[in-house]
Amino acid sequence: MKRMTIAAAALAALAAAAPAHSTNAYPTKPVTLVVPSAPAGSTDIVARLVGEQLQAALGQPVVVDNKPGASGNIGTEAVARAAPDGYTLLLQYSGYHVGNPALFPQIRWKPSSFVPVALVMRAPHVIAINGKLPATSIAELVTYGKSNGKGLFYASSGNGSIQHIAGEMLARQTRVPMTHVPYKGAGPVVTDLISGQVDMFITTPPSVIGHVQAGKIKALAYAGPKRHPSMPNVPTTAEAGLPGYEVESWFALFAPANTPPAIVERLSQEVKKIVASDTYRKKIEEQGAFAAYMGPQELGKFVDQELASWSRVVKTSNIRAD
Repeated sequence: MKRMTIAAAALAALAAAAPAHSTNAYPTKPVTLVVPSAPAGSTDIVARLVGEQLQAALGQPVVVDNKPGASGNIGTEAVARAAPDGYTLLLQYSGYHVGNPALFPQIRWKPSSFVPVALVMRAPHVIAINGKLPATSIAELVTYGKSNGKGLFYASSGNGSIQHIAGEMLARQTRVPMTHVPYKGAGPVVTDLISGQVDMFITTPPSVIGHVQAGKIKALAYAGPKRHPSMPNVPTTAEAGLPGYEVESWFALFAPANTPPAIVERLSQEVKKIVASDTYRKKIEEQGAFAAYMGPQELGKFVDQELASWSRVVKTSNIRAD
């Protein structure tokens, strides 16, 4: 009987220790980093920059998996439904995370479906237009839009994205007739912007900066409080004649709700090192954005504030997903 009691106690101790051991050993297999938009957009670019260094830090492959569609809801829902074990993560774009809940009441996820891990990038938007349009300034674009008989066709990475909201805000401020053309991500938009299928794209710089430098796309204004070092000749929106027009997106790493705190902390600390590295900062600044870090608690509070703020914008501007 005594031997059986000792054996039972030993088994119970091993069972109790197993979850802690598995958490401490994390990760023991590849980690999937879901991007809820198409390749070549800002979310995809930053996911690959983070994923490359995170893979080296974790000692396991980090696979970027693009799941575009439904204004980011397909990929976001996939992560919300994933096992909370740290092996399926979400590199999320703020427009989807804090804009979609106000625009799509029937979506099958909510911000509380996730636990915040780390902020990785902040990016004021740039007002970019087709390189062949007869405009080199916001004033000339407004004149062109009002006089050509058709207005302007502006693109976004999906209904309800911040790009969509930014276009509606610009149309209201300039009184230029504008037609919204939604896509499944920034990559396809850039292709059509270069070819002239659409006139304008108000987006984060990583999606377009290379084409701006190549002369295929014109950047008319940077929607932040100051010019960006990588685009010193692009005026701020205030300098360009759009006072008060500032639009910023942010990008952050999330895990499914109920992911073990030890795994969240491990990921957050590794990402903190990545964001602070000279290599990462330089690459992000070359893309026209800013490397920025927030830990789980700070990011959680920030998300709550942003959710309330963008919900008000959507409501007061009467912006609809359709």
